[in-house]
Amino acid sequence: MIRVTEKTFDPGAELNAFQAAHTEAGALVSFTGIVRSKPDDPISALILECYPELAENELATIRQTAIERFSLIDAAIIHRHGRLVPGETIMMVLALAPHRRAAFDGAQFLMDYLKTDAPFWKQEETATGLRWVEAKPEDDDARARWAR
Repeated sequence: MIRVTEKTFDPGAELNAFQAAHTEAGALVSFTGIVRSKPDDPISALILECYPELAENELATIRQTAIERFSLIDAAIIHRHGRLVPGETIMMVLALAPHRRAAFDGAQFLMDYLKTDAPFWKQEETATGLRWVEAKPEDDDARARWAR
């Protein structure tokens, strides 16, 4: 399941529905990303831009790669776009597997690829205006570990 949306979603409800559809799983790992504002560098909003169809296609490829690589039963990615304020849920990944190791690895793989390969452009809204969010070397390093 892939969903790229401007709408809010309930991570607990998403997790419960996903788990209920898969009684054959032995492990479910989820990660939920939240918009943050740092006390020493506050933002009033995070603005995510994307072409939804392109984003859905790229996320589907990342999802399918994770399923095949870690023998996942299923995986899901929900990612929002638009203007989000601190404290709002921005995204969620879910990885279902027969055992915990595959579920943990699958979820980490999804997150590492989302941070580097998902076609979303981010701007932070601050008291002094908008600024683009730059890629971080540590995200590239996290993704690179899966090439081994």
